Amino acid sequence: MRLLMLGGTGFVGGATVAEAVHRGWSVTVFNRGRHGAPPQGVRRLVGDRTAADGLTALAGGEWDLVVDTWDGAPRAAQATARALAGQVGHYVYVSSASVYAPPVAAGATEQAPVADADPGAVDGDYPTLKAGAERALREVLGDRVLLARAGLIIGPGEDIGRLPWWLTRIARGGDVLAPGPADLPVQYVDVRDLAAYLLAAGAAGRGGAVNVVSRPGHTTTGELLAACLAATGADARLRWADPEQLLAAGVEPWNDLPIWIPPGHEYRWMQQLDVGLAYADGLTCRPVADTVTDTWSWLRRVGAVPARAGRPARAPVGLDPAREATLLAAIGAEQPAPMPPG
Repeated sequence: MRLLMLGGTGFVGGATVAEAVHRGWSVTVFNRGRHGAPPQGVRRLVGDRTAADGLTALAGGEWDLVVDTWDGAPRAAQATARALAGQVGHYVYVSSASVYAPPVAAGATEQAPVADADPGAVDGDYPTLKAGAERALREVLGDRVLLARAGLIIGPGEDIGRLPWWLTRIARGGDVLAPGPADLPVQYVDVRDLAAYLLAAGAAGRGGAVNVVSRPGHTTTGELLAACLAATGADARLRWADPEQLLAAGVEPWNDLPIWIPPGHEYRWMQQLDVGLAYADGLTCRPVADTVTDTWSWLRRVGAVPARAGRPARAPVGLDPAREATLLAAIGAEQPAPMPPG
């Protein structure tokens, strides 16, 4: 298979390139050439899809499959699709569950309404950028495009830092503020499992929209944090707080305590997506302990969460130590009763 990876130096792009190389595919990456060198044997084409004549380097090429992680202006996705329409067999776009128009019900399928978005837009917020790009690609490529609507993506290489924050915090030891309930289901996808799915489904010519994330309840908050304790070997104690206590104290789900979306929250559906289509297509998700252990090994090797290649800086996630200490003292969190096995 001949793969064209648009990007290829970031989190999902890097994992996709690594998986394609592992499969013995012929891999070409197209990016601005500003963030590191591609793996050995991978061809790099340099260009900037936001610039005039920025797609020139793609002229004359032929590929069986394109994978694209673009989250900028839909107009750029539209131009790219038009340029490549006669040169590629199939197109995979890494989209997001954020495209669903609120309010979103728990168990949402791919048929849920999507945010109204302009395929020719040059700006917008994240949901409309992704939804606009989806629409642009569909208008140009029709059934030749797979819209992989990922949820929470974690694993080695994560450039936002949600799981790395928990690992780093727990490694520091002491009392750790843990957001209850401990048995709250968590839904996510390991970046390596996502990459494997993108390539397999793309090679098979899968088209249309697919929610690509683990089954609801693949793990729980308690299991995730226990895996962090085991991976780091830290002398830390989880001090569990009820969600009502945390919300009343002004704790912001998802950002202050990464990954956590409490029951009843307006975005709780993000960890309750229907994933029947993805699993029918062959998506497999490794155990949470493997994701956590491998992420910790990677984090120790690189030292810190990397900058997001080619993207604006984001505000850091996670509570700072002083605020966490204040919350622990104010809330008086206590550990829950031990969870039953399994």
